[in-house]
Amino acid sequence: MTKTAELAKMGEVLTNSQIGGRRNMVINGAMQISQRSTSETGLGATTGYHTVDRFVLNMGNTAGRLTMSQESITDLSGFAKAVKLDCTTADTSIASNERLLFVQRFEGQDLQQIKKGTSDAERVTVSFYVKGNANATYTLELADEDNSRFVAQEFSVTSSWTRVVKTFVADTTGKFDNDNAHSMSLNIWLHAGSDFTGGTFTSNTVHTTANQRVGDNQTSFYDSTDRTFFITGVQLEVGSVATPFESRSFGEELALCQRYYYRRTFPSTYLTYAIAYGTTDIQGKAFHPVQMRASPTLSFDGVLKASQGNAEIYSSSGFSFTSDSTNDSLGFYTQSNAFSGLTQFRGYMIATDTNDYMEVNSEL
Repeated sequence: MTKTAELAKMGEVLTNSQIGGRRNMVINGAMQISQRSTSETGLGATTGYHTVDRFVLNMGNTAGRLTMSQESITDLSGFAKAVKLDCTTADTSIASNERLLFVQRFEGQDLQQIKKGTSDAERVTVSFYVKGNANATYTLELADEDNSRFVAQEFSVTSSWTRVVKTFVADTTGKFDNDNAHSMSLNIWLHAGSDFTGGTFTSNTVHTTANQRVGDNQTSFYDSTDRTFFITGVQLEVGSVATPFESRSFGEELALCQRYYYRRTFPSTYLTYAIAYGTTDIQGKAFHPVQMRASPTLSFDGVLKASQGNAEIYSSSGFSFTSDSTNDSLGFYTQSNAFSGLTQFRGYMIATDTNDYMEVNSEL
């Protein structure tokens, strides 16, 4: 950053009373956390979270396929991880409703400092580092999900790491809801059909028209199996100047991610204390590592064993979760006639192989 830019940012920070505290509204922007997996192949059919936490691939209606991976990098100072997207099946016959977006979703209550929908609405700046196998042009978009309003700008990719910096106009129309629901998406459009490209694109202008969302010079990520896309250092901040990327510790970033999702494996690990009621019901409760965004959905792959002392008294190939799971804790139960006369036991899950796990999901 030049000295002039540093002074400009200092004045802006003082004006906005943001002398300290966190600037970056993006979680896991350095791509450090990847609880689900570090690599997934054959992606492209349906939207989903696959590798690095908090970044979802919004995709569908295309024959194109890709591999998404968390990569260790050594060629970008200050960063150790990046996401790599690698086209494995090309699709050059683009139907109108095809799409591929790399996305982070935001809760409305985390966006109130933008003051959107008021006369004091703030500009915001998005920055990130990208490279690819060859030159390309893609579209960066901020999508207001509460009011169906969009604003976008094109950006360029080369075969070397470059920092993209885009400042977006303030929007005085349509407030973000102040709650834990999905209010905004930071979208990187990598492939799009005419439902999103067919209109007249106007850079950095807020609009409500679906076919004007993607730039006129858009490259299709699926144009060749040679195509790759690398990204890291994603930052969203209030104001018109991009400050240096705000690094956070691994532990802090992990905790922020676990508000939305966490995954536990259980090789000989206790889940929780639980109580047997009568002869048919075991019930227990475990607390999440952090308060989750909302009551989560849960899935389990493994074996539940109930023990009293060293004696195993019951083993189940799975169990059902009760409906009292909250953003603070989860409840569960299973049934067996083996518990007659018991008043309390210690229940635990043990993995039958190294891939067994419990997933707790409260993603946007």
